[in-house]
Amino acid sequence: MTGTDRTGSGGSGGPGGAGEPGGRTIMLGVRHHGPGSARAVRAALDAVRPGIVLVEGPPEADALIPLAADEDMRPPVALLAHAVDEPGRSAFWPLAEFSPEWVAVRWALEHDVPARFIDLPATHTLAWREADDQAEDHLDGQADGQEGERGPGDRPGTASPDVRGDPLAALAAAAGHDDPERWWEDVIEHRSPGEGDALAPFTALEEAMTALRETEEGEGEREGEGGERGAVDARDLVREAHMRLQVRAARRESAQGVAVVCGAWHVPALRRPATVAADRALMKGLPRTKVEMTWVPWTHRRLSRAGGYGAGIESPGWYAHLFAATDRPVERWLTKVAGLLRDEGRIVSPAHVIEAARLAGTLAVLRGRPLPGLGETTDAVRAVMCDGSDVPLALVHDRLVVGDVLGEVPPGAPAVPLQRDLTRIQRRLRLKPEPAQRELELDLRKETDAGRSRLLHRLRLLGVGWGEPVASRSTGTFRETWRLRWEPELSVRVAEAGVWGTTVLSAATARAETDAVTARDLAGITTLAERCLLAELPDALAPVMRILADRAALDTDVGHLAQALPALVRSLRYGDVRGTDTSALAEVAAGLAERVFVGLPAACAALDADAAEEMRGHVDAVHTAVGLLGDALTPGRGDLGSRWRAVLRALSARDIVPGTLRGRAVRLLLDDDELAPEEAARLMGLVLSPGTPPADAAAWIEGFVGGGSGGGLLLLHDDRLLGLVDAWLTGVPADAFTDVLPLLRRTFSAFEPGVRRSLGELVGRGPEARGSVTRAGSGIPGFATGLDTERADAVLPVVRLLLGRDRAPDDNDLVGADT
Repeated sequence: MTGTDRTGSGGSGGPGGAGEPGGRTIMLGVRHHGPGSARAVRAALDAVRPGIVLVEGPPEADALIPLAADEDMRPPVALLAHAVDEPGRSAFWPLAEFSPEWVAVRWALEHDVPARFIDLPATHTLAWREADDQAEDHLDGQADGQEGERGPGDRPGTASPDVRGDPLAALAAAAGHDDPERWWEDVIEHRSPGEGDALAPFTALEEAMTALRETEEGEGEREGEGGERGAVDARDLVREAHMRLQVRAARRESAQGVAVVCGAWHVPALRRPATVAADRALMKGLPRTKVEMTWVPWTHRRLSRAGGYGAGIESPGWYAHLFAATDRPVERWLTKVAGLLRDEGRIVSPAHVIEAARLAGTLAVLRGRPLPGLGETTDAVRAVMCDGSDVPLALVHDRLVVGDVLGEVPPGAPAVPLQRDLTRIQRRLRLKPEPAQRELELDLRKETDAGRSRLLHRLRLLGVGWGEPVASRSTGTFRETWRLRWEPELSVRVAEAGVWGTTVLSAATARAETDAVTARDLAGITTLAERCLLAELPDALAPVMRILADRAALDTDVGHLAQALPALVRSLRYGDVRGTDTSALAEVAAGLAERVFVGLPAACAALDADAAEEMRGHVDAVHTAVGLLGDALTPGRGDLGSRWRAVLRALSARDIVPGTLRGRAVRLLLDDDELAPEEAARLMGLVLSPGTPPADAAAWIEGFVGGGSGGGLLLLHDDRLLGLVDAWLTGVPADAFTDVLPLLRRTFSAFEPGVRRSLGELVGRGPEARGSVTRAGSGIPGFATGLDTERADAVLPVVRLLLGRDRAPDDNDLVGADT
């Protein structure tokens, strides 16, 4: 069941030999996560009634076996082992309801029979994994200039793509089948329980595995082993030696016999004669690391990937259905598919189910299969229920063939203190982990939603990516939207985060303080301050702000200061919503703004095109931040808005400032009504005069109207500006036109398609025919000579409602809006 396991294939075994001490030993070789193997294991255990059940798995988990009988335990679950000193170094051993190992453990608990795990202890497995990682890092460092590339099966500690790597494929090929999964379904999964001797399938597969191992070992001796391959095989030998020692110990204890449930590949090795001294010699000198183990929830989706067994399964949902459906599995499966498609709005009747079942049966007969398998049912669903389309079929595969089932672990399972605190908070906030992706809309004015927001932000600080913030449908700062999805690996992230504290609050606080000390740039610290505010970490915010103030005082790069300011201003807005004291934050933000005002004019001088484009982004960000900052939040600092506008005027008038920045400064002043349209037209006319080099004029236009559809709308609504651009563009000399064309293309391609089309229509009319499409009195049909303020006021209640600024209006409020 470890990462180096080769047992992704069928089961083997047979009755134990006569004369063994303590009764006979039966070897039940299985395919991990195989429902047919699981049914066969239960039938064999019922028939033999052993005194001890031994299962492939880490022995450190023996103390956790009784929890499998807890009423709150719901598979799929996994055994999680992690190094105490390095929780990120971990391994999983997943178990589903249809896993033979799970069935064996549950059978032992139900019949009051001792059950034990007998694989190599995780203390050695994780130590080996650390050595593998170090070796791989060394190989990666030498990869340049080396021949070829290593595939996923060629890394140290993993199987090579051969008989050992996939014995199921070898058996299927020997039987004349080109599809290992289909062959396995035919010979094992479709075999009904109770057909003849309960041990017969294990005996047959043990013989097959014995022949495969003899062939593989013979080829290895003839061809020689490579270094990596030899290490892999040696580890398998060590694991099998440990299992043999455990089997011997169990034989001495039980007079009723022993049942061993393990991967089919290992059965011949466990049968092979070997002395105790030889097995113990293989166990000497193994590396060790201190580990802890617990149960964690798992998902069907994760079962479809390679896990602790070294092999995933492609259709866990289908396997779960085969295990649970005791009769008519095809008809029951097609009924599930029909229900899913009906829920998605497709018209699927009982007649579709009947016809699909008939078609699946016919396909099985034509293909020589005993029963319809997943391939036949999928083809039938595509033809009958999906009208030949693969689009709804993809939904069936995602929801049913794979599925989003998430297991549950009882509260009494061992866990790090941080995990216990997280579980307690999740229950209090009614925020249950779910495997399916979903969006969560939060209203921060509500106590429960505010608590959920704090939890998700704190977990993000700790590197536990349960939730990801996404753009909200509301523009108000009192709403947040999260995309949630719980992955089993997050249990490891929680264990790793346990080094920071025993509660989510204390761990997030300690992590934030450490991140502030190690942050490389000013923008990183301001972003951290914003996250501390969102996570409501007052004990962390104070030291973070102190470090921020110290770094800001020493940083002389205006670009860095401009990058840092927007995050601080956003934090002020969020703090206002969350009721947090942000006076220190406002003071630092105002100080940063003043330093930007002083240094920006000099920093914008004599820049090349790339640097000017980057600085334009900084100017836009500072402009937005100053508008949000407001003078009310920075008492004693003077009028920040007017001082910023003075900086913009200085930028717009300095010839040594690139045209991109001068045009942007004029545009920002115009948008804030600090510049009359006539003055903006005059400045554009000066720039577009024949005395200005065409490249500089094109850069000015890029700064003025670039950056999205806003500039296009400006030209669309002001025919004077459009006329200036049109007249300049038609007068650019031919030799200069090719130089300015790429910049102009970039500028106008950023406009919305509708804006570009409207601009083209206006230009096509010519200067005499076109007029402003919005200016009152233009003479264009549909526009009056003045504004109707009474009709405009009628929509204000609806606007307030949409922005969340007012109560929901009653019918009387909306009477005027009907017009």
